[in-house]
Amino acid sequence: MINRKATAVWNGSGKTGKGVVSTQSTVLSETQYSFNTRFEEGVGTNPEELIAAAHASCFAMKLSFVLNEAGFTADELHATATVSLDPAKGAVTKSHLVLKAKVPNLDAERFEQLAADAKENCPISKLLNAEITLDAEFIA
Repeated sequence: MINRKATAVWNGSGKTGKGVVSTQSTVLSETQYSFNTRFEEGVGTNPEELIAAAHASCFAMKLSFVLNEAGFTADELHATATVSLDPAKGAVTKSHLVLKAKVPNLDAERFEQLAADAKENCPISKLLNAEITLDAEFIA
C-alpha cells in the first residue's frame, strides 16, 4: 500500500474565507485557494484543478506502462484533463482527457486500443465517479 497525504486549512465562511493546501512532497506548500479561485478566476488553485492535474499525469503514466507492456515506448505523451464541476449538483460530473502522442512503430488502430485501456485503468479514472472521455491524436 502506498499512501500520499495533503492537508487543507480553511478559515472563515465559504464565500469570503480563504484556505491553503499543502502536499506531502512540498510541491504545494500553503498554496492559496478560495471561493474566487474555485468559482471565478482568482489567483490560486482549487480542488478541480488539482484533480485535473492528477488525472492528466496518472493517465499519461499509465499509458506509458500500457505501451511498454505492448512493446512500444512513446517519444512523447502530452495529456490534458479538463474537470467539470456542476455547482447545481455539487459534483464533479466529467473529466475530459485530450492526448497527443508520438509513438514510433505503432499503428493508429492499436494506439486507440492502448489509449482506451489506459483511460479505463489509470487509478485516478477508477477513483472518479464521473463521465470520463478521451480525444486522442496519434502523431505518426
